[in-house]
Order: sequence, then C-alpha cells, then structure tokens
Amino acid sequence: MALRHFLTLTDLSSDELKQIISRAITLKTEHKQGNIYEPLKNRVLALIFEKSSTRTRVSLESGMAQFGGSSLFLSPRDTQLGRGEPIEDSAKVLSRMVDAITIRTFEHAKLEQFAKYSSVPVINALTDDFHPCQLLADMQTYQEHRGSIEGKKVVWVGDGNNMCNSFINAAQLLNFELVISSPLGYDPSESLIRANAKHARIERDPVAAVKNADLVTTDVWASMGQEEQQSERISAFTNYQVNPELMSHAHSDALFMHCLPAHRGEEISEDMLEHASSVVWDEAENRLHSQKALLEFLLCNA
Repeated sequence: MALRHFLTLTDLSSDELKQIISRAITLKTEHKQGNIYEPLKNRVLALIFEKSSTRTRVSLESGMAQFGGSSLFLSPRDTQLGRGEPIEDSAKVLSRMVDAITIRTFEHAKLEQFAKYSSVPVINALTDDFHPCQLLADMQTYQEHRGSIEGKKVVWVGDGNNMCNSFINAAQLLNFELVISSPLGYDPSESLIRANAKHARIERDPVAAVKNADLVTTDVWASMGQEEQQSERISAFTNYQVNPELMSHAHSDALFMHCLPAHRGEEISEDMLEHASSVVWDEAENRLHSQKALLEFLLCNA
C-alpha cells in the first residue's frame, strides 16, 4: 500500500473507516483477554505536540508500547521546530528516523505542510480545524453500544469547532444525519456544511435539534487557544448546555458523548457525565483501541 496520511477522516474511504472501527473493537477484546500482539515491534512513533494533551498522548504512547514499539514525545521546547527550523526540513529529517509521526498543532495548514514532505505516515493528533482521532473512538463507542450508526440522528450542541468539523466528515462517510445546534456566529466551517448538505444541517434551537436524537455530543465552549474569549463565550452559549432536561427530548435510549476535558457547569451540567445516557468513559478508553487500529492500518497494510 502506498504512503497514507491521516489528516482528516476523509483520508479514509467509508469502507476503510468501518474496517478500522471493527478492528478496534477486536483489538479491545483481545487486549482485555490478555493476548499479546506486537505487530509494531521495533517501530518508533514520534509525537510532536504544540498543545497540551492527556488522552491523545497517553493513548498513543500506550498503544505503541502494547504493540511492541516505542514512542518519542517532542515538545517545541525540545526540538529545532521551536526555534524556527522550516517545517519541510524537520519533516524530511524526522521521517528518516521514525516510522510514523503524530502532530498536535494549531494551524491545519502546518500539518498539511509537514505531511507533504514526510516519507512516513503523519497522523493528525488535533488541529484548530479537525480532530479525526477522537471521531474514531466516538464511532467505535456508538457501534459497541448501539450497532451501526448509519441512518441515525446525531446532534452536536455547542461550538462549531474542530470536533464538529470532524463529525461532519463522519456523517458523510458513515451516512448518518448530523444536526448542529450552535449560537449565531459560532457555526462550523461554512464550506464544509455546504459540501455536506445532504448529511449536516444547522438548527439554532437546541431543544428542537435534540428531538428524537440517537446520539447527543458536545465539547467545551472555549477550545485551546481561545481562553481569552471565555467570558464572552459563556454568555453566548448560556442556552446550549447539555443536561438531563435537554436529553429528555432525545430518544429514550440515546447516548451522550463528550471528548473531554469537560467543564462541568458550563457546556454540561454538573451531573451529566454520570447520567444514564453517558458513555463518556468508554469513549475515552476507546481512544487507545481505535488509534491502535489506525496505527496497524497505516503501518502494517492491514
């Protein structure tokens, strides 16, 4: 298989995405049974992170260790990238020394530039525009609990951020309906909505949006790099909190997800993570298994 990168979900076909989700479920079962499987023995994954991380970093490092490989964490303070070395030069050098590279950065264009000059797979560990690794875990979690998401109604409540953009991609690839409920001025990418109008639409009223939903999901109101907008955003998003009352308008067996970290009392009520509909902890754990499936796909021609 030719060199493949994973910068957005659309770097995969619909069938490939389904394959990775199914494989993640299998790998999870085998891991819990204590089976040792080391397809990446002696392989090295580099992690270049310009933003802080808990779930993404730990799941990738743990996944490489469980697969028999190793990982290198590189912060801007530790590398020449932080001192102005051109992205293309770093990409050419690092990709001669490691087997795959994950990057968490601000500008999506920076990730694309790095991938252009890399001779090994580059994985998007989050940019301001997309967070595809999280969607792998989210889709795995839904399938584990409710089966295929095809034809289901998914509702995004809150900021039209990188997570929302990735949900739009997922809706197109997995053929589900995505309703986005954001206050005016905080919509996701207009071009992305327009290109996926068959699968995604905007509904300002969160109660109307959530009606008959199969999955309700949200994220913080101010993402990394937007901290100075916190008070302004709290005011704009007051009516967009996910809480038990809002969930009561969804289907009785609807699931609730949040990519974490969560700000209890803001985008969710204090008790929402423990609500009967919540599968947040499974969703977080599945970052490990879905990313192992992705690494296997990219590095083993699986």
